[in-house]
Amino acid sequence: MAIVGNKSIKELTWVVVSDKMARTIVVEVSVVRSHPLYKKRFTKKKKYYAHNADNIAQLGDVVRIREIRPLSRLKRWNLVEVVTKSVV
Repeated sequence: MAIVGNKSIKELTWVVVSDKMARTIVVEVSVVRSHPLYKKRFTKKKKYYAHNADNIAQLGDVVRIREIRPLSRLKRWNLVEVVTKSVV
């Protein structure tokens, strides 16, 4: 979480799974959880749509995104930086 002024703003660092839209990337966050009663492990996945203004992020890149005001129906995140570029 980043602190800007007196606000705490959420930041995530994960992998880009889609870059097919104009100026938009899709970042998928997956977390392994354990069921409280049965102890079986399972994966929870969530997709975040982020604004990619200059189209610098590509499929497979590890990126950092930050929460912002709503830009469209699904986009509430903005690309901050590309941490590592993909090999492909």
